[in-house]
Amino acid sequence: MPCRQRAVPRAALSSTLLASTLLAAGLALAAPALAEPLVAPESATPSTTTLAEISVSGTGRPSAPGETAGSLTVPGVAAQRAAVNATVGSVAFVDGASFQNRYANTVRDVLKDVPGVFVQERYGQEMRLSIRGSGIARGFHVRGIELLQDGIPLNLADGSGDFYQIDPLSLRSVEVYKGGNALTFGATTLGGAVNFVTPTVYTALAPNTARIDGGSFNTIREHFQVSRTSGPADVLISGTATNSDGFRDHETQRTRNVNANIGYRLAPGVETRFYLGFYDTNQKLPGSLSLFNALNNPRLANPAAITGNQSRKVTTERIANRTSFELEVGRLDIDSWAIHKNLYHPIFQVIDQDGWTYGLAPRWAGTFDLGGFRNDLILGLRAFAGINEARQFVNVAGLRGARTLDARQSASNYEAYAENRFWFRPDMALMTGVKLFSSNRTFSDRGGLAANSAARFANVTYEGINPKLGLLWQPLPDIQVFADVTRSRDVPDFSDLVQTNLLRTTFVPLEAQRAWTYEAGSRGRIDRLAWDVTLYRADVRDALINFTPNPGLNIPAATFNAPRTRHQGVEAAVTLDLAADLTGIGDGLSLTQIWTHNDFRFVGDPVFGNNRIAGVPVNVLRTVLGYRHPSGFYLAPALDWVPEGAFADHANTQKVPGYALLGLQTGIDFTNGVSLFVDARNLTDERYVSDIAVVTNAATVAGGPVAFFPGNGRSVFGGVRASF
Repeated sequence: MPCRQRAVPRAALSSTLLASTLLAAGLALAAPALAEPLVAPESATPSTTTLAEISVSGTGRPSAPGETAGSLTVPGVAAQRAAVNATVGSVAFVDGASFQNRYANTVRDVLKDVPGVFVQERYGQEMRLSIRGSGIARGFHVRGIELLQDGIPLNLADGSGDFYQIDPLSLRSVEVYKGGNALTFGATTLGGAVNFVTPTVYTALAPNTARIDGGSFNTIREHFQVSRTSGPADVLISGTATNSDGFRDHETQRTRNVNANIGYRLAPGVETRFYLGFYDTNQKLPGSLSLFNALNNPRLANPAAITGNQSRKVTTERIANRTSFELEVGRLDIDSWAIHKNLYHPIFQVIDQDGWTYGLAPRWAGTFDLGGFRNDLILGLRAFAGINEARQFVNVAGLRGARTLDARQSASNYEAYAENRFWFRPDMALMTGVKLFSSNRTFSDRGGLAANSAARFANVTYEGINPKLGLLWQPLPDIQVFADVTRSRDVPDFSDLVQTNLLRTTFVPLEAQRAWTYEAGSRGRIDRLAWDVTLYRADVRDALINFTPNPGLNIPAATFNAPRTRHQGVEAAVTLDLAADLTGIGDGLSLTQIWTHNDFRFVGDPVFGNNRIAGVPVNVLRTVLGYRHPSGFYLAPALDWVPEGAFADHANTQKVPGYALLGLQTGIDFTNGVSLFVDARNLTDERYVSDIAVVTNAATVAGGPVAFFPGNGRSVFGGVRASF
């Protein structure tokens, strides 16, 4: 049904309606599962779909240890990879061992080798993450991509998300499900989902780890990890402290992250695991610059950022639980979570927020015989909600002045989803799926302030059905060919709905963004050649498009619905093993080429015609040449190349220059568990624009927009890690 807005009913969506919705979805996808199981209950994916991983880290390191059987709540890394590759659609798997030996400080450092994932840094941990144009002009928070940790949502209830609680050093693997392929988690947004998986005692690279690294910009970082078992119980705790002055003035970063998980085998085939997290970030903001200053004086901070002492102070506490039951047919996971977030954010005003997000999500996955054919089925429910107390004040040198807003933001979501793979031939599967959802957004402005006297109330609900259809062909165990079509819906978050300018805060009743995405691709390995290539096209209606009213003041972007847009592109990674045994037995040389092609346009727009949507370059390329030696030594030069920069405005009147960045990673892993590494970046000290606060028409801004964020200059980081 088409997505629509209406007043929310007095009674919330009942559990009876959810149960009947899930039952209808399951019956629509498969006949009753009454037959004998064909495979072990934990294997919900074809046993022949474990593909050779396409390693694009460039470190040339061999397969890491720790790929054990895992446990019921968290499978081993090999099983995680197999489950990702069993997806009928474009996905990616990143082994945490691939970025252990580099200065992985942000999500970009983790995902920069994944084709189709565009991550650009602004400063510190503030960045833009876009997959297939999701939140394409959104330079803060995350929209259109669901972030998960250990399969449990990290996003707030309104769909927005942050990167501050993701610690790269505390990750064991990362799973990227692009677009509608994230239905396996219940996510059906344009961008899909990224699942950050932390280690348990059974999957950790080592029982104990101690690490220290540092380098340019007065950066120093300490990390530890300890894990133990005792009978049916196991525990792992890790922590990271980072201090850095940053490349630019007024960019100091201080972070403290702690992650822990405690597992317990309650009975044969029953396991529970609690996740605890504490994340504290204090980040000074240098603001945006003119294009001239971004290219010629990149270390400068925007004067408004200094006088307003602009910063972002975030403290987050998270508790989550997964309890898993191994059943006669399949496995049942019951997830629950609660996240508390406190934000103190002096920018053009002081944004002061405090809120909770909480949810419950049961999910069953199993494999059974259906008329003599193998059938894999996933059924799930998700119910999650949150309340955020949103206050704003006049910014007086970073301190609270007169209050300008006193409001409450409430969000609730009820979802039912199902995905089925029917193997009508041993090497071919038909995939069908569907998600039903109802999402409410309520905004209550209490008023009563000198700058905002009138109370206001707004309440909208978005509802819809998102289907999915696909086909998987696996002619050989290490080769897959797939094609699918999916429907996505992106519900606006409060950063879209509640828009602020210098005068007042208003609620804008936007439509949900909806799209049909078509994709076809292949992944696999033949001898020395490995590949992962996908072509896609998304026809989008009511696209949520952002622009920044006044980038120089760091005012949050405004959002509007564009009637029609088109997102299409290529996501490609190819690795060729060039040579082996160059100087001795076991060494080797490989070449990896990653290409992300982004063709995002308005279609017959009344204002922008068929212009390109600003903010993302058309082509992003990364080339890595990796050498490895059995002694543990590795060397990997890399080239990041953007041939032509992105437009700064939707009117397409101003474009930033392209650039090429040369980097180098090298190090050695000793047999006693000690590792040394050096990570050198932008060796030629290239001046370039890393990100843009997109505007509508740069030609109409007197003196040009102050909308550009310079990339980091030359930097070198090094470190030592001891695993024992």
